[in-house]
Amino acid sequence: MKSITIKAIITSAILLFSSLSYAQDSAWPRSFTNADGSVTVIEHAPKRIISTSVSLTGTLLAMDTPLVGSAGAVKGEYFSQWDEVAKERGLTNLWPAGSVDLESAYAVEPDLIIVSLTGADSALEQVEEFRQIAPTVILDYSVQSWQDLAKQIGELTGQEQQVAEKLAEYERYVAQTKQTLVIPEGKANIISYHGAGMLNAIGRPQGAHAMLLSSLGFDIEAPNDAWQSSNARHRDFIRVHYENLSLLKGETTFLIEADEKKANEFMSNEVFINMPSVKNQQVFGLGLTSFRIDPYSARNIINNIAQQFAKNAE
Repeated sequence: MKSITIKAIITSAILLFSSLSYAQDSAWPRSFTNADGSVTVIEHAPKRIISTSVSLTGTLLAMDTPLVGSAGAVKGEYFSQWDEVAKERGLTNLWPAGSVDLESAYAVEPDLIIVSLTGADSALEQVEEFRQIAPTVILDYSVQSWQDLAKQIGELTGQEQQVAEKLAEYERYVAQTKQTLVIPEGKANIISYHGAGMLNAIGRPQGAHAMLLSSLGFDIEAPNDAWQSSNARHRDFIRVHYENLSLLKGETTFLIEADEKKANEFMSNEVFINMPSVKNQQVFGLGLTSFRIDPYSARNIINNIAQQFAKNAE
C-alpha cells in the first residue's frame, strides 16, 4: 500500500509538472504591438534582455526580469536610485545615451531588446539593426505610468502574475503610508526648478509626480496652460518662464530633484516671496532621485513624504 501511494504521488507530480510546462510553452510565441504600431513576435520567454533606454531600466529591474544589460544616461551613468541593484545583478553598462554600440549589444547575446519610442535615451533609429540581433520591442514611457509599463513588461516576459503581485504590494505600501500622514490644507503644486534665465516646469495633475502625490492625499494645483513658453507639449508638465512660477496659488510646493537645501533657497528668493507656499514655509524637496518616476524613485519619494508629513512630527 505504501509503495502504491508513493508511486501515485510521483505520478501526480510528473503530470502536474508536465501540465505546467505545457501551459507555459503554450503561451509562446506571442505577438506584441509596439508603441509605433508595428508588431514584434517573441518566440520564447526571454532569458537575456537588454534595455537601450535607461529610463525603462528601473522598472525592468524592479520587476525582476532577466535583464543582463542596459544603456546608461548621457554621461554613461545609471540612475542613482537603482545603481546598486544593477551592480548586484551584474548588469552590463552598454553605452551612454545617444551613442549606440551595436557590438556591445551583440556581445551580451540578448534574446529580447527593448527600445524607447521617445526621449534623449531613445535608440529608435537603430531598431532595424537591433532586430538583426534579437526580437526588438518599442515602449513609450512618456505617455504612461511606470505601473502601466510594468504590465507591458509582464506581457513581454510572461511574468504577468509576478508583476501583478509586485504592483499590489506597492499599492499596499502607498495605502499604509497614507494612513501615517498629516496632509496640509489647500492645494499643492509641483515645480521642476532651474532658476532665472531658464525655462522651468510645473507639474500637471495627470503627470506621474502628481499622481503619486495624489495617491498620498495631496490635491494638486493645475497650472495655467497660457503660461506655456515652449512649443513642446508634455503630458506631465508645462514649461514656463521663471517669473510665472510666482503665479502659483497652492499652499504647498514640491520641488523635483531637490532636497531641503534647495527648498530653502527657493523660499529665500524675493521673486517668490508672495507665493502662499513660501509665506507658509511649506516648500519641500521631493528628493534628489525624483526626476524620473520608476519603482525605486517612487518609493524614495514616498519615504521622503512620510518623514516630512508624519503624524507624530506635529
